[in-house]
Amino acid sequence: MRVVSNTSPICNLAIIGRLELLRRRYPPVTIPPAVARELAALRHSAARSHIQAALAQGWLRIDATAVLPSLSLPFPLDAGESAAIALAVAVKADLLLIDEKRGRVAARKLGLSVGGLLGEC
Repeated sequence: MRVVSNTSPICNLAIIGRLELLRRRYPPVTIPPAVARELAALRHSAARSHIQAALAQGWLRIDATAVLPSLSLPFPLDAGESAAIALAVAVKADLLLIDEKRGRVAARKLGLSVGGLLGEC
């Protein structure tokens, strides 16, 4: 199963010390460099450590090789959301993990299947 994630599902699970839930459910999880940069900038040091461990273990992967398509999104999104959606389209992901409502709407308009921590918000 090809799974791409935006920042918030990874960040929120890392903050509460439950990032392994993603590993158990969706290995591997792929993120674009823009999401990696957002995660690296987290102020929560324990969360950053969990994320660094996931990257070192290899089940959380940064995909800097995919050629990201130029997408026409229905409205502006932040850099991480836009890059995650573009990567999901590029790799034909089975699932995009994204919690923000506007990001979900944009992803669905592009035909992507979405999931996340917040259910159908």
